[in-house]
Amino acid sequence: MRASRFFISTQKEAPADAEVASQALMLRAGMIRKLAAGLYTYMPLGLRSLRKVEAIVREEMHRAGAVELLMPVIQPAELWQETGRWDKFGPELLRVQDRHGRDFVVQPTSEEVVTDIARGELRSWRQLPVNFFHIQTKFRDERRPRFGVMRAREFTMKDAYSFDRDREGAQRSYETMYQAYRRIFERFGFEFRAVSADSGAIGGSLSHEFHVIADTGEDAIAYCPESDYAANVEMAEALPLLAQRAAPGKPLQQTPTPGAAKCEDVAEQLGIALQATVKSVVLAVDGEAGAQLVLLLVRGDHAVNQVKVAKLAGMAQARMASEAEIVEWFGCRPGFIGPIGTRRALRVIADRTVAHMHDFVVGANVPDFHYTGVNWGRDLPEPEVADIRNVVEGDPSPDGRGRLAMCRGIEVGHVFYLGTKYSESMQASYIDEAGKPRPLEMGCYGIGITRILGACIEQNHDDRGMIWPDALAPFEVAVCPIGMDRNPAVRDAAEALLDELLGAGFDAVLDDRGLRPGAMFADWELIGVPHRLVVSDRGLAAQTLEYRHRRDSEPSAVPRSEVLPLLRRRARR
Repeated sequence: MRASRFFISTQKEAPADAEVASQALMLRAGMIRKLAAGLYTYMPLGLRSLRKVEAIVREEMHRAGAVELLMPVIQPAELWQETGRWDKFGPELLRVQDRHGRDFVVQPTSEEVVTDIARGELRSWRQLPVNFFHIQTKFRDERRPRFGVMRAREFTMKDAYSFDRDREGAQRSYETMYQAYRRIFERFGFEFRAVSADSGAIGGSLSHEFHVIADTGEDAIAYCPESDYAANVEMAEALPLLAQRAAPGKPLQQTPTPGAAKCEDVAEQLGIALQATVKSVVLAVDGEAGAQLVLLLVRGDHAVNQVKVAKLAGMAQARMASEAEIVEWFGCRPGFIGPIGTRRALRVIADRTVAHMHDFVVGANVPDFHYTGVNWGRDLPEPEVADIRNVVEGDPSPDGRGRLAMCRGIEVGHVFYLGTKYSESMQASYIDEAGKPRPLEMGCYGIGITRILGACIEQNHDDRGMIWPDALAPFEVAVCPIGMDRNPAVRDAAEALLDELLGAGFDAVLDDRGLRPGAMFADWELIGVPHRLVVSDRGLAAQTLEYRHRRDSEPSAVPRSEVLPLLRRRARR
């Protein structure tokens, strides 16, 4: 490839509305151009990297036994109505009508369509297992598109769907995809973690997210440095921090705490540790008889985990209680409420650690007062106990092999075991060996193809630009001749080097634009090409080339005969 025959359009400054490094650098390097909020054109440089992502994903999907097809972007509403997601998915689902007034959706995912294919094509146990995948455009009408390609409205995803005879087979398919995803992200050169996760709107009972580790990640990840344990904070199990409950040591007292509506203020006023206070959070569950309130209790330095709470019996549709409801049930405004002396009986759920506490402090349901010396059994009935809090740094790891640490991650892949969630609602079944119909067991596996680019840059950049791993770089090697337009020897040497690199399988580009060295080098550093070779009159005289890896602090002179072996080592070929 010659740069003069390609299209390179770099900019010195990023747009003012660029929020994260990947967005700013992709725009500056001319990899993308914004069309509208959350909509981007992939320019030639960006498309080259995008196609490399797709190629690796496709290779590993084939290696794992998946079969490629291509499903439409536009899907009929009837399929979504069969599964109930037409109403449940929310405003992110873009609904459209054709000229006949028939409802369609612009697909955010393809569970319904692939299940429709399965119920029409998979009739016998002899056809199973099978895994269909495609790489296709998706659309989710995000309320606030942000972070460039990482939270765009239109994006490209690889989604795969496995169909099996039974749960055991489906779990084998899940494990196959899990291992395929690990290979994919290893080939990308990412620092990543596979974490236990919530299934969200897709549904299912087994779920792992794959996160690229980056400070700008939207997700908090809890992991154990001494083991392989990792989980999204919303799923990480919080073990009790007290082995058992001690006996009461203080009397129950109603203690003045003027103006102290927060646990931190209460602890400061009373001169006690924040860990001795208990925070009250009130949810409401609507029913035919009206709203029923539920009181959640966590330690004062902890936070309620809404995802965990929603998984408890009867709590799936719980919402935050209004101030009027709280006053009606507790006789007091928020900030001073607690489980003792409520006006109406209500369900009380205590976190595991709170259930082991003694002599703790809670709101007294009286303005500017808290109860001190509170103990279970003596002052309060034994509570319902559940894991309802977020883990924090230093908590014991659920696998018993150390303490938890925290990091940020960018989700780039997600695997789900769906079971029969979609096959039962859409009546997708097969005939088993005994001639009986059985619902298909399903799995779902997604990779954000376009998001991969943004996540890669967030993990690999510096103040000069992007630093692409070889596998995803728009070009692997940039040949930068100095004075090519006025020195035939430099021109001939540069062109011969390009031919040699291409012949050896390197994706190389020759910068024949006639730029000054500073501007030429700055472009390729911004674009993030991993390897740079400089051809100069001085180097030709010494029979050397100047080599610099994008991560090197300084260039080095390399004998001309050693260039290919060096590149193979640095590119890990």
